[in-house]
Amino acid sequence: MNSRHGGPSVRATYRLQFRGGMTLDGATALVPQLARLGISHLYASPVFAATPGSTHGYDTIRHDRIDPALGDEAALARLAARLHAHGMGLVMDIVPNHMAADAHNPWWMDVLTWGRASLHANWFDIEWDVPDPDLRGRVVLPFLDRPFDDALTAGMLALRHDGESGLFFIHHHDHRFPLCPTGYAALLAVVDAPGDLLAAFTTVAMRAGPGREADAALDRLRQWVATGAGRVAMARIAMLHDGTGLSGRARLVDVLAGQAWQLAGWRDGALRLNWRRFFDITGLVSLSIEREEVFDAVHDYVLSLYRRGLVDGLRVDHIDGLGAPAIYCQRLRARLDALTPDRPRDVLPGGAVYVEKILIAGEKIPAAWPVDGTTGYDFMDQVSAVLHDPDGATVLDRLWAGCGPDAQPLGPIVQAARTYLLEHVFCAEFGHLATLLRHCLPDEDGSWAAQDMRPVLACLLLHFRPYRTYFGDEAVQDHAADRLMLDAAKMAARQTMTGEQAMVVEDVMRLLSARPEQAPPPVMRRAQLAFEHLTAPLAAKSLEDTAFYRYVRLLSRNEVGSDPAILGLPVAAFHACCKSRQEQFPHAMLATATHDHKRGEDARARLAVLSAMPVEWERQVHDWFAHNGAVGRGGPDRIDELMLYQTLVGTWPLKPFANEAERLHFRRRIQQWQTKALREAKRHTGWISPDTAYEDACTGFVDRLLDPVASAAFLRQMAGFVGRIAPAGAVNGLAQTLLRLTVPGVPDLYQGCDLWDFSLVDPDNRAPVNFDYRAGLLEHSTSFAAAAAEWRTGRVKQDMIRRILAFRQNYPDLFIYGTYEPVEIRGRDRVHAIAFLRRHGGISLLVVAPRLPSALGVQAADLSVGHDVDLGLELPRLHGPWHSLLGDVPRQVTHPFTRGQVPLACLVHHAVGE
Repeated sequence: MNSRHGGPSVRATYRLQFRGGMTLDGATALVPQLARLGISHLYASPVFAATPGSTHGYDTIRHDRIDPALGDEAALARLAARLHAHGMGLVMDIVPNHMAADAHNPWWMDVLTWGRASLHANWFDIEWDVPDPDLRGRVVLPFLDRPFDDALTAGMLALRHDGESGLFFIHHHDHRFPLCPTGYAALLAVVDAPGDLLAAFTTVAMRAGPGREADAALDRLRQWVATGAGRVAMARIAMLHDGTGLSGRARLVDVLAGQAWQLAGWRDGALRLNWRRFFDITGLVSLSIEREEVFDAVHDYVLSLYRRGLVDGLRVDHIDGLGAPAIYCQRLRARLDALTPDRPRDVLPGGAVYVEKILIAGEKIPAAWPVDGTTGYDFMDQVSAVLHDPDGATVLDRLWAGCGPDAQPLGPIVQAARTYLLEHVFCAEFGHLATLLRHCLPDEDGSWAAQDMRPVLACLLLHFRPYRTYFGDEAVQDHAADRLMLDAAKMAARQTMTGEQAMVVEDVMRLLSARPEQAPPPVMRRAQLAFEHLTAPLAAKSLEDTAFYRYVRLLSRNEVGSDPAILGLPVAAFHACCKSRQEQFPHAMLATATHDHKRGEDARARLAVLSAMPVEWERQVHDWFAHNGAVGRGGPDRIDELMLYQTLVGTWPLKPFANEAERLHFRRRIQQWQTKALREAKRHTGWISPDTAYEDACTGFVDRLLDPVASAAFLRQMAGFVGRIAPAGAVNGLAQTLLRLTVPGVPDLYQGCDLWDFSLVDPDNRAPVNFDYRAGLLEHSTSFAAAAAEWRTGRVKQDMIRRILAFRQNYPDLFIYGTYEPVEIRGRDRVHAIAFLRRHGGISLLVVAPRLPSALGVQAADLSVGHDVDLGLELPRLHGPWHSLLGDVPRQVTHPFTRGQVPLACLVHHAVGE
């Protein structure tokens, strides 16, 4: 078992999205409500200074201060004090992989100003030595709204002086790019600047770097610009460099040629990018966090907050983006451990570290990572899959295959997406990797040409499934899993290779799997890192952000961390996953909703019901295809139409629209989701080149479909169909919640999800939460049975969460150290339950969650079982009574699902004499 640190004190987390109206003081006001719910730790989205107007905070500009849009350190201290007063702590989301490539980022601006002479030149992952002589020692900036020449002649590049910093900038819309002070003497000479000012900048040019001389010269320039003569001179400099005229254009080109950066249009510039970005987002530049001085600069402030007790644990964003994640985690753990003795005595034990890591089936967190676990995507996949019926695959596949030639199995769809991404999105990264590998491979006999490298490498990348390997991480000693995954990709790739290419791929494999102790040359290490940095975004963008919108057999399985090709998971496999987590990462987070999910946890739970009734679903969809006329009347094709129907089923409200405003709000949400889904799919339209005609046709189809006059029959059918499956969907949602609260791990509750969550992909899943309404329900809590009778309000979910988290608070050791024992189920209906025991210190907890509940005859009135259920439990002999955390104890503990009761059991037994 990996070492554990702060995990045991983290009992249950509540993820809160700051920004969008939520501030630190706003969070402080929520603390009593969260404490009443049973939460132990507030789990905060990033709170450090981000790009002004940021909606998420992952575009950090300063790691040494709180974002003023959220408050300040005093506000954070007030939040911490309120949390401590309620026996709670704070887990903070940090972003060590990247920062905003933005004028508000002082480190980035310093690099653009001084180039390789900047003190921060090596703080970002920039390839300074590229083959292109025009780019060597420069940074490509693909931020222009048009090609460079067009922007130049249109006068879209304006030279201006900034009185505050003393620097000259090139302005383009909201962007501004600093000019290096080494060239200021030439700019100022043409306007008869004072002699001492020219002399000062002549010295700066000779020094060719930042320092006291540059600071003094800029200070003198600021003083002069504040005078009337200086202001006139600045206006003249701007006029002389106006790109709309031939002479001004020539002067401006000369100025730009002397900078440490090169401007380019956003479309073509990304093809030549020579710095690592976050995925395909050119506005986020990756850090070289493996350098100790960069690590310290990024973490000094948050570690100071930890030492002072204002922060108790950390969530590390995108761990696989780092060059050496194990070294990073070990360094972070060492820093936290060293500071822990200095923390105030009146705060919770701290030091928990969670990592955002996507695991494919069978993959484990490397043993060299001293962390408490992942943020829970793996559990989200497991609990979703076990609540699906794998026997529904045949009919669902048939429905899917009938949607046209693009309705392929997932594998070919992902490979097609990867091919597109390598050719159009990650072409710069791919080309850079191919060049590095080509320089590593011998070619004395001329047996293969340099251009053969790209198809060989592309073929390997098409078949590499996990996010990445860790061969270049010196702290990782066991690479058996890495070799296995790389070998699997190689074997699949070789099926389509020529004999000559197969020889090349063996050399590539040798390079990619070289270990640091083998002392590979620097270029080989760079190639290895380039491969590991490309596979993660390629995996994410091809599956989550493309295939999830192309392969729509059943959308409830198209979720972050999941494999949509796997419809269902056997109960035994789910138990095995839980036991493995208990043994290896017992304090890992358990999530069922996040700020990145594709659809809400209860929307997925409702759609999962379709896997158990595929024939009825197929019949209903074909009826809608025939009568709604999307294809014939203009609208989405069959794939996009099927995706739309599933989205409507998953998000359809439990109560009729109260008024027209509610109906219009729902329609806007669906249309906003639809436009994003169509563009992510990149089949008919896309973000780069939108097909507005197709998008408008799809939007119009939604308008017609949700029009109460034009589509009255369809709306009755939709409401009726959802009304039939919604009770089973709600029970599914309760089962999912019950399992999250009781299996090994730390339950994480995403904001607002104490009630039903039918949200869609962002920005819908980050919408403001009505906390006052939820607080009112908590304040007037009732019995579980009464809550079930009004289940459409979501109160039944909140009530179950409150009850079980209260029990966890009173008996924490049961969940930290307790056993996890699958319970054997017998009877005709045994497939409709998941049962297990948790035992420790004379206390036993029996959990029985429903599975595939549509077969249980769930009643629409109160979610109770509608008929007798043949299902019994094989339990160990325990003397004494059981009591239920949810209400009345069933007449027989061994037969927990009884007609007239909600099919959920959470029973506690205290050993006699304890």
